[in-house]
Amino acid sequence: MVIDENILQSAGAELRQYKPMDYLFFEGDSPNYYYQIVSGEVKLNNYNEEGKEFIHTILSNGQSCGESVLFIDKPYPVNAETLTECSVLRLQRSAFMNLLDSSPKLCLEVSSFLSQLLYDKIVKMQNISSQNPAIRLKGLMDYLKSSQGDESPFSFTIPLTRQQMADHTGLCVETAIRTIKHMEKDNIVQIIDRKILY
Repeated sequence: MVIDENILQSAGAELRQYKPMDYLFFEGDSPNYYYQIVSGEVKLNNYNEEGKEFIHTILSNGQSCGESVLFIDKPYPVNAETLTECSVLRLQRSAFMNLLDSSPKLCLEVSSFLSQLLYDKIVKMQNISSQNPAIRLKGLMDYLKSSQGDESPFSFTIPLTRQQMADHTGLCVETAIRTIKHMEKDNIVQIIDRKILY
């Protein structure tokens, strides 16, 4: 979701600075703010009972996080942890709701954005539920590549490490690495200077 920074600031948003490995919010916290990343990267994640991390998504400049729970009386189901130094606009929940009330156009844009998020989650869950690691990884790559216009083979550089890809798909990193090598042999991906082109 990209709301014009001037609109957010005029509604009372404050610009906050975060260091790597800081948290915007924790799983279980009450949602009190709308967050929009001005610069930097933030991952939404969980840890299971064994301490294994599952990354839901990585967000960057202009993207928002945690906005869907602002509309329901539920705690955050994920953590929002910074990967890099970040500048983030933070707007109180009540001010965010007032902003939507005052602008039907913005309210419609937020509704469209949330619908796209739900659609993407369903597609991602269908791929992750597969027992085949290649289907899981290809589903993740399809999801990441869908944000760019060029669908031609090997036109997209996967912006994740192999560990992050494993964390996104619930695989161990060794399985992810081995599967990516098989995908290269099957001409699904190309690997150039350790970068994965899809």
